[in-house]
Amino acid sequence: MIIERIWTGNSYRNYNYLVACSETGEALAIDPLDSDKCLNAARVKGWQITQILNTHEHHDHTGGNDAVVAATGAKVIAHHRAGGKIANMSRGVQAGDVIKVGRTVELECLDTPGHTMCHVCLRAHGPRNAIFSGDTLFNAGAGNCHNGGNVAELYATFAKQLATLPDDTEVYPGHDYIENNLRFTLAREQGNAAAAERLAREDGHDAATASVTTIGGERTFNTFLRLSSPAVIAGLREKFPELPANPDPQTVFTKLRELRNSW
Repeated sequence: MIIERIWTGNSYRNYNYLVACSETGEALAIDPLDSDKCLNAARVKGWQITQILNTHEHHDHTGGNDAVVAATGAKVIAHHRAGGKIANMSRGVQAGDVIKVGRTVELECLDTPGHTMCHVCLRAHGPRNAIFSGDTLFNAGAGNCHNGGNVAELYATFAKQLATLPDDTEVYPGHDYIENNLRFTLAREQGNAAAAERLAREDGHDAATASVTTIGGERTFNTFLRLSSPAVIAGLREKFPELPANPDPQTVFTKLRELRNSW
């Protein structure tokens, strides 16, 4: 499996991805908003984009579909309930479905509601574990629920699916928000040495060449994966005095998301 991360450089700070088979040169485009950059990257590599996967229906993830389809004839894949929200879908996928790319790549579909209710993440298993997480899991952060989402569903997605991934799973999100997310972690947990060290590395970073995080790393500096941290809970109580003495993880997650909404 070959992963080409494409930095759009737009105001939304989108990442697009090509996932290619090393034997056949077939490629899957994930959220190819910047169609020109995606098509050019495939052309330079000698790949043929045969499929598009939209993690969810928001325009900053689907806006390049038409141009890529027109240039390549690629089939559009998305959540099975997104047919009325994403034009010209060829395949709707559910949890456990597999997307095959050429002869060597198989990606498992995860049904990951929360940011929207029709959100898909893709998980690669095997010698290279990876998660293409759209707007659900960000480097050092979590997606918002502003436009058709639900924070309780987002918590369940984190707790039941993302938090259980192996430590070596590489994280490929839909946007580059890592600096601001790390600053949020440090505001909530001032003594988090891992977040401070990572922020020192990422401060003023070039998103086009930024390093890739792993789930193991995220456990140390992503506050949304640190729900039992005494420091996180103590900091929350300063903002929310009514918080119980031993708040449950969902309450901690919900309050963190509330604070992050205005960060």
